[in-house]
Amino acid sequence: MNQSRQTPAGSPGFESPARFDLRQLRAFLAVAEHLHFGRAAQALFTSQSAVSRLVASLEDAVGTSLLERSTRRVRLTEAGKAFAAECRLAFGHLDLASHAARRAAEGREGRLRVGYMDFAINGSLPEILRAFREESPGVSVSLEYMPTMVQKEALLQGRIDAGFILGELRARSAENTVVERQRFVALLPEGHRLARRPAVSLEDLRAERFVMGSEDAFASFRPLVFELCHGAGYFPEIVQEASTSSGIFGLVAAGVGVSIYSDCARVIRRKGAVVKPLAGVAAPIPISAAWIPGREAPALERFVSTVRAWARAQARRRTAR
Repeated sequence: MNQSRQTPAGSPGFESPARFDLRQLRAFLAVAEHLHFGRAAQALFTSQSAVSRLVASLEDAVGTSLLERSTRRVRLTEAGKAFAAECRLAFGHLDLASHAARRAAEGREGRLRVGYMDFAINGSLPEILRAFREESPGVSVSLEYMPTMVQKEALLQGRIDAGFILGELRARSAENTVVERQRFVALLPEGHRLARRPAVSLEDLRAERFVMGSEDAFASFRPLVFELCHGAGYFPEIVQEASTSSGIFGLVAAGVGVSIYSDCARVIRRKGAVVKPLAGVAAPIPISAAWIPGREAPALERFVSTVRAWARAQARRRTAR
């Protein structure tokens, strides 16, 4: 006797999404594999009547027969074959989801939002990111350029997970690690009277016209330059400002003026502009990684571990010199 169920196309089962649970799906797949309720029950360590109830309730939820039952055999209907195939895919995805969840909890998968500024991206940041990707290849790192002041606000508001800034983020909830201490240099037009010297001093630049980073983009760096010049007894004559490093280099190369910048400038190649050490200036330019601890971001914890390891290695190199 054929015991397959038939549900009219206009019945409620076709009008709303089917609802069923994993127990029902496992029971059905066991029967689909063994084509026998008794053997399916043995595989699931349960009773045959329990398997029958689970499969019957599943068919009610799906809205059509998945199995043809008779006294001699059980076989899948066409709907059952299609449903079984999709169920196996679904269980495969569930396994992947469980694996992804465990890796995310360990910080091995997920997404990390990192802010950076010019000195960082032309300094140690690329090597830090390379080390982190080798350790945690499953974490997607999203990089966003932001001036230091904008990064500080973004960190406090939770819009980025970590930032590479000039100086440090002074907030009760923040942590900072200095990853690099860069040096001040002078940028000169190629044909400038000082361009052939091995180094220049702040005094050499006293009478020069200056190109500076704009107040919005270089708000954290400008005070450092002003402090250097004030210490030498003058205030720089600013004739032009630029909002980007490439703009500063372009204006210097065009002969508009000179500038004081970080020694990461040696990474930036610009025809017409030369980089010279700034003699007599010992003050460093500290580049820090900053973050807000305690947020639910395991990937951030792994990233912080990489950053701290990098900082310790840099400190050992400086001590060895």
